[in-house]
Amino acid sequence: MITIAVDAMGGDHAPRAEVEGAVLAAREYDNVRVLLVGIEEKIRPELDRLRHRDLPIEIVPATDVVTMTDSPSHAFRRKKDSSLHVAARLVREGKADALVSAGNTGAVMTVAHFVLGTLPSVDRPALAWAFPNGKDRVTIMLDVGANVDSKPLHLEQFAVMGEIYYRALWGAKKPRVGLLSIGEEDVKGNDLTREAAALLKQSSINFVGNIEGRDVFRGNIDVVVCDGFVGNIALKLSEGLVEHIGGMLKKAIKSSLTSQLGYALSKKAFDAFRKRTDPSEYGGAPLLGVRGVTIIGHGRSNAVAMKNAVRVAAELCRCGLNEKIEQELSSAAAVPARG
Repeated sequence: MITIAVDAMGGDHAPRAEVEGAVLAAREYDNVRVLLVGIEEKIRPELDRLRHRDLPIEIVPATDVVTMTDSPSHAFRRKKDSSLHVAARLVREGKADALVSAGNTGAVMTVAHFVLGTLPSVDRPALAWAFPNGKDRVTIMLDVGANVDSKPLHLEQFAVMGEIYYRALWGAKKPRVGLLSIGEEDVKGNDLTREAAALLKQSSINFVGNIEGRDVFRGNIDVVVCDGFVGNIALKLSEGLVEHIGGMLKKAIKSSLTSQLGYALSKKAFDAFRKRTDPSEYGGAPLLGVRGVTIIGHGRSNAVAMKNAVRVAAELCRCGLNEKIEQELSSAAAVPARG
């Protein structure tokens, strides 16, 4: 039985989305137990309105909540009995195997980093995100926001962690790893990308060299490595583009009777597109490199997103993700401090 501690007070729609997602996960996935952490008098009514008897769901009380406006340092230092803190402590104490939260991203990363700690061979955790690509699969990008400034060694570790994560969830034996830069040539990029490329060429992973932003969605790369500053901009730009395209499509469909008829005939295709670009289908972003699996969902996560976040957390626990990361990083010759 895999036990997942869910921060039930974290997201924009908390605790309803978290509770509904937990119930969906407990019904659908075998051997998954969910601990809903938060203010019991708010969680209990949401749970009672759903059919949850005989489901492996429990409420773990907490007295405080980390808000979206709390600074990460304030959330960590001043809100020790928040739902986020309590959920993280459950993982640290071995009472849960993973933490799931759709709360304040900076606060979740900070609490996970300092409450759980990092794996011995990891210098900095990295946040990974799944982008749908043109080959009907996904491309993983990391880091998408955990580190604003990174060193070449950090990017090398991100590449190893991302490769292991991709293998664990999507089954590729040798995922193709690319370094995000401004050109494919070795001489392109800045000092960070050039030095990181040199390290990646010496590593045991399937490094294919530099890639450009347009390659992320083509499906020829499985894992894209970059620093968190660039990765977060790429993520937010992509989210904005999807929303913009969706808005343009709606406007075009409503523009004439012919367009509305065409939409009716093509509804299945539109629905498939919407599902492929819906972040809730991917469950959230794992914070790779911390002790204990941590999944960070979008603040707007709905019940489906929370259900999938629990699924991803359980899958990463079952496959021994952290053990594999530690094993591969600790055995790599590149791990001892090189900058």
